[in-house]
Amino acid sequence: MKTIAVAGTFDTKGREFAYVKGLLEELGVRPFMIHTGVFEPAFPADVTNAEIAAAVGQDIKAIVERKDRALATETLSKGMEKLVPELYAQGKFDGIISFGGSGGTSLVTPAMRALPIGVPKVMVSTMASGNVSQYVGTSDIVMMPSIVDVAGLNKISKMIFSNAVLAIVGMVNLRGNLKEDNSEAKPLIAASMFGVTTPCVDKAKDYLEQHGYEVLVFHATGTGGKTMDALINAGFFAGVLDLTTTEWADEVVGGVLAAGKNRCEAAISKKIPQVVSVGACDMVNFGPIDTVPKEFSGRNLYKHNPTVTLMRTTVQENKIIGEKLASKWNAAQVPMTLLLPKKGVSMIDADGQPFNGVEERKTLFETLKKNINNELVEIRELDNNINDTDFALTAAKRLVELIERK
Repeated sequence: MKTIAVAGTFDTKGREFAYVKGLLEELGVRPFMIHTGVFEPAFPADVTNAEIAAAVGQDIKAIVERKDRALATETLSKGMEKLVPELYAQGKFDGIISFGGSGGTSLVTPAMRALPIGVPKVMVSTMASGNVSQYVGTSDIVMMPSIVDVAGLNKISKMIFSNAVLAIVGMVNLRGNLKEDNSEAKPLIAASMFGVTTPCVDKAKDYLEQHGYEVLVFHATGTGGKTMDALINAGFFAGVLDLTTTEWADEVVGGVLAAGKNRCEAAISKKIPQVVSVGACDMVNFGPIDTVPKEFSGRNLYKHNPTVTLMRTTVQENKIIGEKLASKWNAAQVPMTLLLPKKGVSMIDADGQPFNGVEERKTLFETLKKNINNELVEIRELDNNINDTDFALTAAKRLVELIERK
């Protein structure tokens, strides 16, 4: 019999979660009930709020006495994030489901994100119809709109609860019904790509696949870079082809596709062989052209499409980008290679193209060469545009050499 964890506030929504518990039992799975509320639950739980708080060294009784809702939510959320992966590792459940508003969603989704990719996770939420990046992060949580508030049992909420339960039960029970993939497992390579570096990554990908690797390509859109780094940290990859580090341009200048200050750290911390470059560091991303901040009026703007506007990075911005990248790559613990394409870092940073920038490239490259002082970082300048076949094949071949040498 499979077991599904049900996490939620059994004090304020006891009737609703008891209904969900009954649905699971009716479908022949074992509910594993985790109480995330502050007060006493409406029915006994397998994991109490006291246990959740204790996981992060807190006393639930003391929290109740303080009558601080924000503190209680933060403590229980952190406790869930620590405890739930431990319970999964102990074999306590096979999948997890929760129902909540903004508070309940914020409380449970960090724990879901902490579970391995592939573990079924369903979050029925009033927040699911909007931007859910803060809840999902780089995980595989299934966000399901609750349509109505999850407080109360009515014709609509029962329909949604039933569908959510059927979904999680199907995920858990039917996995064994799929044909087993008997194909030979290949070492995985992570590659970063943007529209303007696609030809390069496609050619490198073809070479790597012809030589026995499977390549997972991540679109460098902020979320893409974060997801790639999260999977690197999870130990999925034998090598990394991080040729498109454009997210640092957005991080430095204030574009909409930044991936955060930890971008480019994962492969280094995991000591994974990598070949890197400065793909698309010629551009900062914004939405439609009328959304570009007024402070950038007069800059070199390129309307990529109706919803995306690109802005050429300046000489000074390239200096800062180079310093940021150098600081990350200086931490290398195993040999890696940085490739610098002298004829352009993107499709539109090329002779005759709108972002062609000789001085900008020169500043970026000189900054990197000046600031990288780790002998494990090999720097090669190539007389190519990043999308030239020779550049792509050099990157792919060098990555294979680094992996095989390890």
